[in-house]
Amino acid sequence: MQVTIAATSKIPVTQPTSEPARPPIRFRGRSFMATVLAPIPPVADWLGDLDALNRRAPNFFAGRPVILDLSGLRLTREDLDGLLADLAARHIAILGIEGASPALLGPGMPPALSGGRAAGEVAMPAPGEAPPPEPAAKEVVRSLILDTPVRSGQTVLHLEGDVTVLGAVASGAEVIAGGSIHVYGALRGRAIAGAAGNPTARIWCRKFEPELVAIDGLYRAADDLDPAFRGQAVEVRLLEDAIKLNLFERG
Repeated sequence: MQVTIAATSKIPVTQPTSEPARPPIRFRGRSFMATVLAPIPPVADWLGDLDALNRRAPNFFAGRPVILDLSGLRLTREDLDGLLADLAARHIAILGIEGASPALLGPGMPPALSGGRAAGEVAMPAPGEAPPPEPAAKEVVRSLILDTPVRSGQTVLHLEGDVTVLGAVASGAEVIAGGSIHVYGALRGRAIAGAAGNPTARIWCRKFEPELVAIDGLYRAADDLDPAFRGQAVEVRLLEDAIKLNLFERG
């Protein structure tokens, strides 16, 4: 509320001090090597083998990010809760889960991951031997093409290049790319381009209905986006440290 003081008033008027402009919140992605654990049935026996490995090399999993691959396993939510508890008891931190039904995941669970690039087998250490150092990741720029839609609850993480989705990105799904993101269908989830620090990355989609878009750490949520672009074919780019939307012709 603004109050006007008459010129004849004897009350001193204190001018408000302007606060310095705060820089926008930014977030970026980085690519790291992770170990993939793929349990095989019966899971109790597999855990016994894992215990044997821990006895041979107690520090093998120390500080390692681990992805849990559940492909080929038929688990209930209780089974998965129990498996995660068993791994936590062995001090194995699960960064994300591959190959799980979306119905198994949700609040309190590690995120669903897809689009990872295989990096070969990890050598098992002999008794008393320290685990070998992880090989340095090669700087290979390549595109990831997804033939199927990205379903709700899924996270696609690809920091080595562009991501092209031939279908739609559902609400509750997330696509994170080091380069640009191309969505041939509707974009209803979150699209984060330039996540490895690339301000020239862009986002294109045929139908613009996102929960969030971001480029090089700068983001705009759905409530901050011009509703005139909703449902249109849109290009998102970064211009002078701000998110800019443009319409483009549907091909």
